[in-house]
Amino acid sequence: MAYFSGGSRAVVDILSKFRNVEKPVPVDHSFCELGSIRYHIQASVSDQENIFFSISTPVPSQEEPNPNGLDHCILQDIRTNYSNFADIIEPPKDGYTLTLKLNFSRLTRTKEYTKAINMVSSLQVMILNSQLKDTLKNLWMGDIIQGSTVPLKLVNYKQEPFFIFRVPKKVTVIFPMRFKDDSDVAIATSFIQELADLGSKFPKAPRCEWSPIPPQELRGEPFEHLSTNGGFVSFDILRRHVKGKKADKTAWILLNFQQYVRYHVKCTRGSIQRRMRHRLEVLSEAIEQARIGGETKSRKEGRKQSKKWLRFSKSNKFKRGINAITDQIRRLRLRIKIQGLGRNHLVQQMNVKEYEN
Repeated sequence: MAYFSGGSRAVVDILSKFRNVEKPVPVDHSFCELGSIRYHIQASVSDQENIFFSISTPVPSQEEPNPNGLDHCILQDIRTNYSNFADIIEPPKDGYTLTLKLNFSRLTRTKEYTKAINMVSSLQVMILNSQLKDTLKNLWMGDIIQGSTVPLKLVNYKQEPFFIFRVPKKVTVIFPMRFKDDSDVAIATSFIQELADLGSKFPKAPRCEWSPIPPQELRGEPFEHLSTNGGFVSFDILRRHVKGKKADKTAWILLNFQQYVRYHVKCTRGSIQRRMRHRLEVLSEAIEQARIGGETKSRKEGRKQSKKWLRFSKSNKFKRGINAITDQIRRLRLRIKIQGLGRNHLVQQMNVKEYEN
């Protein structure tokens, strides 16, 4: 079963080094993740096959706290799923809620070894899943305490818990939603409201509600758990939602709801950014084409104007050339027509000479 909140990558890296190690070395690692989960991995040189793995996880609040830190149902699920390579050490190491003795020597195949390491790294998810399935199982069996007013608090993401309020015939799961940016709040709120509106159209679906203020079931809880900027989302789980194999699916959905909303916000922001970049590119291309088209048009108009002026200048030159030739011809004619040498004057001179003779 895949989860949005995967296992610890640091645990996987440390445990992977124990396979095919050439020279045994002592190992003693202590580290913290997500602000509330502490790990301790220890192995000695003399006994490299046995690795002691301890985890300190926020213990789910309950009406009757278990002095060992974890419920019997959780320990039983761990024994069932981790029996091939892990044993529970009781009592656990001081300061931790659970200690396992890991022995991977029986896992000869690399695929089995890798799967076992991933299971150990996801132990926190296993604890939450067992606790939630036990609550849903009690709903199906009808073992919900009459008049119970104490909510069950589970911590799934960092130090942000979600609450389970148990009443006869139903279980109400309440998620306080917190986000860093105002834009994330707007996207998540819109998504949750659409989810609630869509769920109301299906009578068999769990009823979903969103409220900007804490519901009445959370009265008396610490202020830091109720201070949110994304409001509160609640689901009403009925017996028909946990019948048979539906319990595992319902538990998976509830455990991953907060991570799914954040994943939706992340994808939506990425989609919006891609669309804005695309629109910006289209706008830039339009502006560039308009600029290039304007320059081309002005160039064409300039060329047309220059051609027009060229044709006009050529015609003017041609006309001026014709006029010059005409003027020259006229000047030649003027030179031929010298005063006193006109045709009538010559005829008169010839008549005068004939009369004198």
